[in-house]
Amino acid sequence: VQLQASGGGLVQAGGSLRLSCAGFGSIFSISDMAWYRQAPGKQRELVATITSGGSTNYADSVKGRFTISRDNAKNTVYLQMNSLKPEDTAVYYCKLDHWGIYYWGKGTQVTVSS
Repeated sequence: VQLQASGGGLVQAGGSLRLSCAGFGSIFSISDMAWYRQAPGKQRELVATITSGGSTNYADSVKGRFTISRDNAKNTVYLQMNSLKPEDTAVYYCKLDHWGIYYWGKGTQVTVSS
């Protein structure tokens, strides 16, 4: 399974970005997906999850601002990020969880300027 994240960039505080993570493999639609982020000098943290059935969960720090979604026909998971803050600056990674076996994509940099 290969995962390719895209959509990162530089945005001003209050702005929006949409990240995409395209999966290449037959197990995408039956796997849970997640977005993580890692800021410089910090541990990687969970941002949002979406199950194969579409149930979602969010870190408290992004609730009400970020939305995770998926399009199984396109083997893609999205992270819509609104009202961005400088503290959202990090490298964002997508993860596929197939029955406890994890696959990670390469990260995409998100930088939010104040």
